[in-house]
Amino acid sequence: MIEERSRELRQAEKGAIISIIAYILVSIVKLAVGNLANSEALRADGLNNVTDIIASVAVLIGLRLAQKPADEDHRYGHWKAENVASLVTSFIMLMVGLEVFYSSITNLLSGNTQAPDFVAAIVGVVSAVFMYGVYFYNKKLSQKVNSSALLAAAKDNRSDAWTSIATAVAVLAATFNLGWIDSLAAVGVAVLILKTAFDIFKDSVFSLSDGFDQTLLTDYTERIENIVGIEEVLNIRGRSYGANIFLDIVVAMDPQMTVARSHQITDEIEEMLRLNCGVFDTDIHVEPSE
Repeated sequence: MIEERSRELRQAEKGAIISIIAYILVSIVKLAVGNLANSEALRADGLNNVTDIIASVAVLIGLRLAQKPADEDHRYGHWKAENVASLVTSFIMLMVGLEVFYSSITNLLSGNTQAPDFVAAIVGVVSAVFMYGVYFYNKKLSQKVNSSALLAAAKDNRSDAWTSIATAVAVLAATFNLGWIDSLAAVGVAVLILKTAFDIFKDSVFSLSDGFDQTLLTDYTERIENIVGIEEVLNIRGRSYGANIFLDIVVAMDPQMTVARSHQITDEIEEMLRLNCGVFDTDIHVEPSE
């Protein structure tokens, strides 16, 4: 199963590389046209895409580090490298978002706003269509290889497409001698960057601190207790290492049951959780029932 998971992560790398190339292209175009067409919103969107380059590189590094085998210092492997990469990305996005927010507010308050050129709106629309294509590709690939990091990158692709559309609309409105709308749109882009950074930070910290979805534990418990021979699930704990789920389970069985039979049942539990729930590793302890 470890080799299969490593193979899936290698496939997920393709999506990260495509995101990097896509963001390099759109950020260069947006920053160049934003400066030439005097569109602060398009420049802010371009800076957003620069952070996306860094985020995609972090995802790529995380995917590669996660493939390293377990060693003496990492008995569970290096799967959490994906989560660490996401945490680093959230800090980078936070700094850029604050910078864009500050400069946009400063321009609004000082009245330093000018109507942008119409070409900036065209660039926004084309970028939105392009990034939606990247989103659909990465979403499909992430589902195929079960990569949470790539799925997060795909959602980032989609939010960037939405941001580009909003930027295009704002630029179009600003061309009607309403330059302040362009700066106001830049503030909106900054807020979106900050919100995305917070969401990534929250999810990363939740996983790195061994947080786990309680509804999943309830579902696992019900499935286990339906297996013949299981009296009760006394305790169950879950951890996520990247997209891999590790479970620690304590079950109660008939104290008169043979060791061979109890071992067979624990094998049934592991196989059921692996096939039906996608659980990567399960550690089961057996207690005699009262």
